Parts: sequence; structure tokens; C-alpha cells
Amino acid sequence: MEIMKTKVLSLFVMLLMATTVVFAANKTEKFAVKGLCGMCENRIEKAALSVEGVSKADWDRETQKIEVVFDDEVTQLDAVHKAIAKAGHDTKKHKAKDEVYEKLPGCCKYDRTETKKEEKGHEGHNH
Repeated sequence: MEIMKTKVLSLFVMLLMATTVVFAANKTEKFAVKGLCGMCENRIEKAALSVEGVSKADWDRETQKIEVVFDDEVTQLDAVHKAIAKAGHDTKKHKAKDEVYEKLPGCCKYDRTETKKEEKGHEGHNH
């Protein structure tokens, strides 16, 4: 009976250690993403989740922030910003192309004046 308890305990400890190793590379980040409605939410979250290594994406309409959980050994946060911008939504790091933004439904056309101001004076710079 004692041997059985030892084996079960050993198995449990090994499982616990393996779980810790699996989650060690996961990182959670939160950043601003421009959007307005439920369609925006779906598009933003789908874009973030399309990035390999992203396991969770939750955009909040009121705060206009997304929380993403990703494996930083597989992808970088910048890739998530780029994917969201490619879908038509501005972030602090990447702006959606005008032609992509213009194709968004009317209810999804957020105010871009603030993000446009940030672009001025930074053309041609590599940050």
C-alpha cells in the first residue's frame, strides 16, 4: 500500500512540474485598440487569436483595451499589434492602413483623429 501512495504522489509531483513548465512561457499583456461595437470586438479578438502562440484574447469595449495571453517563445507582442492593425483597428504601435479602415462597416468607424496626430512628424522613422 505504501508503494502505491509513493507512486501516486510521485506522479502528481511530476504532473505539477510539467504544468508549471508549460505555463512558464505564457505572458499576459494589455494594450489599447480602437473600436466601437460588438463586430469590432469579434474582429479584434479573431485577429489577435490568428497569431500563432496567442491562446486568449479579450477586448473590452468600454476601456478599448485588449488583454492577450501568448507564448513569448512562439510570438512577440508586436505581431499581435500588426495582426489587429491589418484587420482595420489602430493600436499604439501600428495603425491600420486607410484602405482597410475604409472597408469597415459604418458602425465600426472609430475616430482616428487622435491616432492621425501621433503619426505626424514620425514619417520615415524606424522605431
